[in-house]
Amino acid sequence: MRRIIYLLLFIISPLLAFSDDATSALFKKGNAEYAKAQYKEAITSYQKLVDGGYRSVAVYFNLGNAYYKNDDIPSALLYYEKAHKLSPGDEDIRINIQLANLKTTDKLEATPEFFITKWWHGFILACSLGTLAVLSVLLILAGALLLILYRFTQSVTVKKVSFYSALALVFLGLVCIFVAGRQADYFDSHHEAIVFSGSVTIKSAPTLKSKDLFVLHDGTKVDILEHNNDWVKIRLSNGNEGWITATDIREI
Repeated sequence: MRRIIYLLLFIISPLLAFSDDATSALFKKGNAEYAKAQYKEAITSYQKLVDGGYRSVAVYFNLGNAYYKNDDIPSALLYYEKAHKLSPGDEDIRINIQLANLKTTDKLEATPEFFITKWWHGFILACSLGTLAVLSVLLILAGALLLILYRFTQSVTVKKVSFYSALALVFLGLVCIFVAGRQADYFDSHHEAIVFSGSVTIKSAPTLKSKDLFVLHDGTKVDILEHNNDWVKIRLSNGNEGWITATDIREI
C-alpha cells in the first residue's frame, strides 16, 4: 500500500507543481529570460521554484541548461542529474549530461557492468516513475472495466475475450508497479553527488592528516558510501574510493 500511495503521489506532483498562477508565471518568466539569453536571470527564476520545494523534470532540466550556458558546469550537471532521476529514460537529458561531462577535467574509465545487470538497469530505468504509475493505473482500470463487461455480457465469445484480456491488462499493470518499485529502490540505494570544489584531494581516512590518494575536480560525479561527521566516503565510476569533506560536494 505504501508503494502504491508513493506512485500515485508521483502522478499528482507534476500537476501540483504548476497549479498556482504565481508558480506558472515564474516558470514562464524563466523560460522567457532563457530565450533572451539572460541566463543569470533565468537561473534566479528557476532557482526560486527549486528552493520553493518543486520537483519537476522541466524545472531541473531548464535550470541545468541555464547553468550550462552560464559556464557553471558543476551546477549544470547537478540539475541534469536531478532531472535524470525523475525521468531516467529521457534521451535529451542523457545527451546533455554527456555534453556537460565533456567540459569536466576528470575523465574516468567506468568499471564495466555485468551484462545481465546492465540489461536489468536499462529495463527498469526505461520509463519515468510517473509514467509507470500512470500506466499501472490505466491498465488496471481497463482490466476492471473488461471484468465488468465479462460479468454482464451474454455472449460467450465476448465473455472469453474480455476475461482473458482483463487478466492480461491487470498483470501488465502489476508489472508496471513492480518495475516502478524496483526503480524507486534503485535510486534509494544509489546516493550520488557532484564535486563542487575546483580541486580537492581525496583522503584515505576521514581526517586531514590521513594519506592523500588522488585529486578530483569540479563536475565529477561520485557515489556516496558513508557519512562520518563532516566527511563523506565516496566511490568513483572506476572503482576508486576515498574520503572527501562534505562541503566539497553537493548531493543529487
